[in-house]
Amino acid sequence: MVSLKQELAGNAYPGRGIVIGKSADGRHAVTAYFIMGRSENSRNRVFVEDGEGIRTQAFDPSKMTDPSLVIYAPVRVLGNKTIVTNGDQTDTIYELMDRQQTFEQALRTREFEPDAPNYTPRISGIMHIENGGFNYAMSILKSSSGNPEACCRYTFAYENPLAGEGRFIHTYMGDGNPLPSFEGEPTRVDITGDIDEFTAMVWENLNGENKISLFVRYIDIETGKYETRIVNKNK
Repeated sequence: MVSLKQELAGNAYPGRGIVIGKSADGRHAVTAYFIMGRSENSRNRVFVEDGEGIRTQAFDPSKMTDPSLVIYAPVRVLGNKTIVTNGDQTDTIYELMDRQQTFEQALRTREFEPDAPNYTPRISGIMHIENGGFNYAMSILKSSSGNPEACCRYTFAYENPLAGEGRFIHTYMGDGNPLPSFEGEPTRVDITGDIDEFTAMVWENLNGENKISLFVRYIDIETGKYETRIVNKNK
């Protein structure tokens, strides 16, 4: 297990990232989703609450040039399931799981983003809380070493995760041109502190120039009730 703080601080451009795990006291299912950006269009965003989930929104609508890959709902709730993704595949997962398909089946209808030459991976997570139990899964859809002719699909499932640990998946291994896609299994990281301490730690260790917005949610595993924090660089 590695330090999430060090993992974030040591990477100037992980892109968009999802963390899912269990709080150190074992009482809460934890998730965080952050976005970063290098272009003016990408940086011109904020997170806003939308029902039980969130969506991205232009901070200054007059400066938004292309909404196609930057405006979406990263978080939606379907019954006792919380969906977290880096794109409009949130809606795909929500709609197809609502029709009794699985997380994996829903994502088979999608692939990486069409943003040559990066072909940004689509990363997704789903949290399931029921009868005092918690499990989750994560997925990445990415090009084959930058070749858009082939889509590689990986799903990682975690049953009864241990207290104080989680998994961290992000779109890029670091900065570059083209941007190198994430590789391997989601990184095993520590989950520390209450929701405010955890939120502050993640936000403070994201690269100051590139970070845009952060969402954090702690869900009580016994009751399903949750607390949410949103941090936006644009105010």
